[in-house]
Amino acid sequence: MRLALWELGFRPFYLLASLFAALSVALWAAQYSGHLDGAYLAASAWHAHEMLFGYTMAVIAGFLFTAVRNWTQQPTPTGWLLAGFALLWLAGRVLVLTPFGLAAAIVNAAFPLAVAVGIAVPLVRAGNRRNYFFIALLAAIAAAALSVHLALLGVIDWPARLGLRVGLDLVLIIVAVIAGRVIPMFTNNGVPGAGARRIESVEYLSLASLIVLAVCDAGGWMLGAAILAAAAAIINGVRLALWNPWKTLRKPLVWILHASYAWIVIHLVLRVLAAAALVPDALATHALTIGVIGGMTLGMMTRTARGHSGRALVAGRAEMACYLLVMGAAIVRVFGAWLAPQWYMGTIVASAACWSAAFAAYAVRYLPILALPRVDGKAG
Repeated sequence: MRLALWELGFRPFYLLASLFAALSVALWAAQYSGHLDGAYLAASAWHAHEMLFGYTMAVIAGFLFTAVRNWTQQPTPTGWLLAGFALLWLAGRVLVLTPFGLAAAIVNAAFPLAVAVGIAVPLVRAGNRRNYFFIALLAAIAAAALSVHLALLGVIDWPARLGLRVGLDLVLIIVAVIAGRVIPMFTNNGVPGAGARRIESVEYLSLASLIVLAVCDAGGWMLGAAILAAAAAIINGVRLALWNPWKTLRKPLVWILHASYAWIVIHLVLRVLAAAALVPDALATHALTIGVIGGMTLGMMTRTARGHSGRALVAGRAEMACYLLVMGAAIVRVFGAWLAPQWYMGTIVASAACWSAAFAAYAVRYLPILALPRVDGKAG
């Protein structure tokens, strides 16, 4: 049977993302224990950088290359060009493990820009102005990545952690935009009588609050960021409630998206508490990276892979295991570390094990789905 891996963006990038997510904890441990001594990024910096600009950017690239083709009916990168994008992403993962900091900076900033160009061409051809903002967000992520590297290289006097925070804010905006488009629709289509609603004022306010929060973070305005986080928590909580998440519990492909969005509210509340020095800031960060990004990407990776391979939109045991493991990873890392600080290292190990198991299970289950042609014989 022929290989279909390079026929559409989700195929290689979902596979690469899941494999990297499963293996990254082992690489992080190797860094932490000194077995990768001499790498450009040290253990904690590498972990933060790679979860954002490595794993998350791979999923975003795969999703956008697939979605933009649907939105515009125009081709997005396939074949050798798509393989080139994957090679550029892989080069970024390798270079941060070497002493070549400048090369790592260039390649890791170049990848989001390349993806921006890859979606800009079909969007402009189709006159799809509604989605031009994705181009701007990808360019902003590239700038955030570059700022992190230039700060670490001593070229600019700006904390690298701010570049990481702004990068996470930008990903949060992307997640919130896509969630607002698909979660109510998936809920109403998948759960008869769910009655998920969209109120335009709530939609605009929820996204605006996250955009202004990113601006506050970029400017280093801590008080303003705390106030915006509080406001954003309230309005995004209202947004989620309008989607009736409690009606989705029997539909795993739907409830994983609601559960992941709920972590946005938790993340924002924890940011407020961290600003008041009531909890460590790392708890808010991991609520976002594991709960929101991990859960939402895994939910979308299963749903879009099944849909674009001609399979039924039904979650089986493998998908359920993935969802429960990634949610477990978030709960243990955030609430376990908070409520049982004496077991801090144990919570990190347990969370990491759940995370790796979730994405290893996805990679094993979805390898044939991603690598082989659609079961219905259609292209893509």
